[in-house]
Amino acid sequence: MPANGLSLDIIVPVLMYCALLWWVGRGMSWTARLATAAVTLVLVICVLLVERGWR
Repeated sequence: MPANGLSLDIIVPVLMYCALLWWVGRGMSWTARLATAAVTLVLVICVLLVERGWR
């Protein structure tokens, strides 16, 4: 993994998530979009913590 921590393992899913949120969120209010984004970010952080062994 590169020293700066950015790799395709992180960039590609983030771009895919943004595209999916835009597509799904077309009919959603801004409040619902923000709530969806917040919940997803929390889940991503939890997965990263578990994957890296809580460090």
